[in-house]
Order: sequence, then structure tokens, then C-alpha cells
Amino acid sequence: MKDQTAFVAYPSDGAVAEDVFTAVRQANALAIPVRYEPWPFNDVPGSPLTSPIVGKISNASFIVADITLLNLNVVYEIGYAIGRGKRAFLIRRRDDTTHRAISDRVGIFDTLGYFEYSDASELKDRLAAEIEPFALEHEASLDRRSPIYIVEPPNRDYAVGVLVSRLKKAGYGRYRSFTPDEDARLSATEAIRQVASSLGVVLPLDGREDGLVHNVRAMFVAGLADGMEKPKLLLAPSAYKVPLDLRDDAKKFGKVEDIVEIVADFCPLVAEYSSKYEPKVAVDKGLLVSLNVGDPRAENEMASLGRYYLETAQFGRAIRGEANLVVGRKGSGKTALFIRVRDEVRANRRNVVVDLKPEGYQLIKIKEDILSHLSQGAAQHLITVFWEYLVLLEVAYKILEKDRVSHRHNHEIYDLYRELEDTYQAGDFTAEGDFSERLSSLSAHIARDYETKGEVGGDKLSAAEITQLVHRHDLRKLRDIISRYMRKRGEIWVLFDNLDKGWSTQGVDVIDAIILRCLVDAGRKLERDMRRDGHIFHCIVFVRNDVYDHLMKNSPDYGKEIRVSTDWSDADMLREMLRLRLSDRVDAFDTMDFQTIWRHLFVSHFQGEETSTLLIGRALMRPRNLLKLFNHCRGFAINFRHSVVAEDHIEKGLKAYAQDLLQELDRELTDVKPVAQDLLYHFLDQPSELSRANLEDIMRQAAIPPEEYTEVVDYLLYYGVLGSKVGADEYYIHDVNYDLKVLKVRAEREADGGTYVINPAFWPALGIVEPQRQP
Repeated sequence: MKDQTAFVAYPSDGAVAEDVFTAVRQANALAIPVRYEPWPFNDVPGSPLTSPIVGKISNASFIVADITLLNLNVVYEIGYAIGRGKRAFLIRRRDDTTHRAISDRVGIFDTLGYFEYSDASELKDRLAAEIEPFALEHEASLDRRSPIYIVEPPNRDYAVGVLVSRLKKAGYGRYRSFTPDEDARLSATEAIRQVASSLGVVLPLDGREDGLVHNVRAMFVAGLADGMEKPKLLLAPSAYKVPLDLRDDAKKFGKVEDIVEIVADFCPLVAEYSSKYEPKVAVDKGLLVSLNVGDPRAENEMASLGRYYLETAQFGRAIRGEANLVVGRKGSGKTALFIRVRDEVRANRRNVVVDLKPEGYQLIKIKEDILSHLSQGAAQHLITVFWEYLVLLEVAYKILEKDRVSHRHNHEIYDLYRELEDTYQAGDFTAEGDFSERLSSLSAHIARDYETKGEVGGDKLSAAEITQLVHRHDLRKLRDIISRYMRKRGEIWVLFDNLDKGWSTQGVDVIDAIILRCLVDAGRKLERDMRRDGHIFHCIVFVRNDVYDHLMKNSPDYGKEIRVSTDWSDADMLREMLRLRLSDRVDAFDTMDFQTIWRHLFVSHFQGEETSTLLIGRALMRPRNLLKLFNHCRGFAINFRHSVVAEDHIEKGLKAYAQDLLQELDRELTDVKPVAQDLLYHFLDQPSELSRANLEDIMRQAAIPPEEYTEVVDYLLYYGVLGSKVGADEYYIHDVNYDLKVLKVRAEREADGGTYVINPAFWPALGIVEPQRQP
């Protein structure tokens, strides 16, 4: 009685097939404990050949496989058996050298070992002897940081480039691979380890005549993946005849666009496989309803921001006082950083923190009634004196407010407090109200005094007269009292935000540049003065970097300021920002990584792209936009009473968000380039890819003067509305660390001025349909 079965795999015809079948028939006639079942025994009419074969392999104690001719079906079955934890006993005809050189280049089989035979009789004797059914071990922990394993062909053509590009877009950019350029041979042990640690395997087949070496490796790994029940993507050119065992599994493509669809179908399988091995959290239908990731505007979450704020390196530099400028795009987190720096420094009650949010319109009287009549030199002197004076007044105001009660019980500061109070309230000056009122009042006073002097020419005013025009106090005395007072205190921090808010819709101009430049200069001067007296004084200005670049590009000191940028280029940092917010609301999330949390809230993929990657990319790498888009998608899921955000909710969320984005970016662009007002709406119904000539046609329709074309395109690139396409790859401003020159050079290297791509974030609002879902 046979108590074991062994599946036998070999090519279907020729001398090898005849020898193997004869040896098997003769061995089965002997009184041995094994029954050998060659693959033709499983050829059931009307059913796929693969199904009974893999079933027999799964039930067999071990398999015997002939590798003389490297039949691709046999190679797959060897991999499948090993993946199922079975012994693969390999055999080869000694005198047939047809594929021996190829086998040596492949590298798999000599690392597994094989038995060589001369004829059927010798093979029968070996089959009749004992064959231990031990299996190769393939236990390995899953590599979640690099979940995909790719066996790359020796020649990485455009199709493979698109495949990799789509995997990156799906969130699998950190993949592991076998690359022939790096490793000449693939060992069986390495292949088994790599597949065992993978969440998915990607195998592009090589359709060329010399592609056998690669395809042997791919088929072996495909078998491993199926045996271990790993998601597998076997990609083949449409003209390639896929081996019979995998003919139904292979995904064929006739054009590169087909790869996009194929990857889109594959990625959810990886996510589903991953979820089987991840810790579960009890999620009821009310989680999305109760969940709150915070307000997109930092100003609306001042009380809670400290609980989940992501302390970046930029925050560290700012809190250490290493910069006097914090620049960043709208929605990049400048105000959040402003709030956190203020609250962190303010936690030490000895410190004096002056947080000011002047808006452009509050300086309108000075700008229109005085600065427009002064020479540039005189205007710079006036505004520098103005800012220095205003900052000292606000520091004094903050000290008086802070110690209004405590000074009465503190003999060390009582007399100083009274002296400061008397000095501050001296002169014709409104000391009450909030900062905006004090700023507007001071601006109006200066404008009236200037008009009274009648110096319309402006150049007639001396430096002393300009100083006298601004000052309503003895500035030297005020500075001296503050300096003496701070010996009993800690540090002084002056934080300016919103200076660019409310500037004229006609765009920023030279005078706006002077206002900003002089504020920075005044802050540095006060910092030097206070430090000479032994005090720690920091003045930091928070401003949009696009406005800053526009205003400061003609400044002689441009680029010399120590700046901190809040612009984001690392998607993982944005994921961590979201994770902190989600963990703050759900205790169970606190010990989980981002991907685990995310899969309890969102489907894993949307049209082939990993959903967190999708949202981050469409948010233009801006935290505020990401929170808006998250809430849009979440809102649609809640409306349809779903506990997880599904693909249709994301689609609706993207459309709603795109409408918001279109309007916001149109205003943002108009702020610095008024001639471009409503330009974005002229991209309605355009193709997703545009040549330079196409762009110029659009700008012509928008009535933009030809001399402005280059600068307007620069702004469209800078804001992320457009990107440049190089080969199969697309680059947006955040991909090049916000270096516009890199983006432009890449575009200009291409023929006819390059190919520009419209950011997909705008497509739903502009009616742009990606043709055949281009890669």
C-alpha cells in the first residue's frame, strides 16, 4: 500500500518526457511507499490544467521536477511546491546541455541542488530509493516598509518604467527588487526569503527572444508567491505566449496605458493581504461621525493644537531663535508654527511674548499718504523707525498688561513698572484698544502730521525730521526702561504674522517690499541693541514665501536672511501629522502606525493609487489642504452612513475640494500677479498635458500680454498648478524641493519647450479627463 504521493513535473515531449514517464511507471510497479503521479494523469478534459496540478502538488508529500530543458510551467510548479512547504526534488539529464548554460545564468537551481541521470533505468533506481520529504524553511516577518518585491528584467524599458511609476503612485515606492545590473544570479534562498517577507510580488515578463533567463526567474518567483498565497502581478506584453500554468493569471498589455489599469486592480489585493496580518481595532459605525482631525485653520484650534502638533525640524530652529523669518506657502502651517512657538515660549511666565498680526490695510494711510511721495531712501528710513518704535511700544504694552496686578506685590519691579507706565502713556497716543486699533491710530497720526508739514516732495525731510514725525515718545528712554525692567524678567519674543494679509488686490509693489524689508531690519536692530544689554531678544516675521520671494528679489540683502521654510516635501511627515491628530481622538489608535489606522478609515486604493498618497498629492503637500480634503471625503461617507470612506466618497470629496482649490489658488495667484486673475478658469476642458504653444494659446485667450508669458508660467509651476513631464515621470514643485529652476530646466530640455501637465488636484473642477488614464 502506497502511503505517500509525489507529483512529477517535466516537459511534455521529447526524449526527456519519454525517459521520465518510463522511470515513473517502472518505479510505481515496485513495492515502495511512494506513488509517483506525473502531470498527464491530471489532464481532466474540460477543466483548466492548472487547477488539478496545483491541487495535486498541495496534497503531495513532495514533487519531482525535471529541469533539463527549463520548461517554464515546470519552473512555476517547482516554485509553487516550495511555497506550499513541499520538498522539490530536482532531476536533470546528464548528457543534455541545451539549457545548462542558461540555468547557470539563472542561478536558482544549483542553489537548490539536483540529481543527474543518464537514462530511464538510472532515474527509476533513484526514484525507488528513499527521498526525504523535507521542505525549505521560508518563515520571515513581513516587510511593511518595503512591501513589494519586483523581479526586474535586464533591460528596463518604458513599460517597466511606467509599471514602477504607477506602483510609486500607489504608495509602494519603497520596494525591494532583484536587478540583473546589481546581481548576476538569483539564488533560490534569496528568492524564497524575499517573497516570504513581501505583501505582494510584481513580475514583468520579457517578450523578447533572449528573455528566457529573466522569465525563468519570474516563473519561479510566481510559483513561490502563489504557493505562499501572496498577491502576484504577472505582467506580459500582448504578443507574448504565457506558459500554460499561468495563462489565465497573466495580465497582458498592448499599450502602456493598459498598465495603469492593471496596477489599479493589483494594489487593493496587496492592501487586503496586509490587513489579514494587522491588529484589529474595534470600529463601530459611529467612528467617522465622532472623529475630528482638527480645523484646517490653525487659528481655530489654538486650544487643542498643542496636543497633536508635529514638532518638525523647522519648529526646532524657530524655538531656538535661529531664524528671523519663517516663510511658507499658504496653508503650509506658518500660523500653526506661530501659535506653537508663542505658546511654548509663553509657558515660561518670566518671558515676555508679543504676538502681533498686522494686516496690510492697517498701513494704508502711511502707504498712500506718505510713502508714495518719499524717495526710496527716505521711505526706508521712515518705515524702519516706524517698526522699531511700534515694536518697543508693544513690548511695553505687553509688560504693563502682564504685570498689571503682580507689580503691586513685587518690590523689585514696582518702581520700574510705574516709570514704564508713565513713559508709555505720555504724549498724544492712544494706548488702549487692541493692536490693530493702535496700529491704525499711529498710522493715521503720522499721515496727518506729514500732511501738516506740507512736505509733498519728501526729499526735503531730514532723517531727524522723519524720526520726529514718527515718535510720540522719547524712544531712547523707553528702550532704557524696558532694558532695566527685563533684568527682572526672562526673554523677549516678538512674533509677526499676517503682514501680507489684506494687501491690495492690485498686487504687491515696491512700497510693500519696503514695509517688509524694514520690519526685518528693525527687528534685527532691536535684537542687537538688547543683546548688548545682556538680554535675549528674538523678532520673527512669518510671511508667505511666494510673497516674500516676489517682494525681496530686488533687495540687495536677498537670500542673506536666516529663514525657516514650512513648505512640505516629505509625504511621510504629512502622514505623521495626520496620525497624531487621529490618535488624539481615538485612544486605540495611539499604539498603531499610520497605515494600520488608515485602513480602519479609508479604503486602501482609489483607481490604483494608495489613498493616503492620493490625498497628500492632491493637497499640494499643504497640511491645510490635506485636512480639508480629508474632511470632504469623510463628510460624504457620513452622509451615506458608511463606516469607512469608500471610492465613491473619495471621488465626490475630490470634486468638492477641487472647487475650493480652484478659487483659492486663483486668489493666491492674483495676489502676486494681478494680470493672471481668472487665468485658471481658462484651463477648463483642456487636455491634461500641454505644450508650451498650448499654454501660450491659453494665456492669449486670458488676455495676458505676451511679455508676461514666461513669468506667468513660472508662477503656475511655482504654485503647483502645472508640473513638467520628462519621459514617463511627472515633476511638481514639491518634488524638486521647491526649486523652480530645476523644474524649468527639466521642462526646457524636452523638445518644443517641454510638456507641461496640469495637476490632477484641479481636474474635477476644470472638467479635465485624463485620456486613457495616462501614466
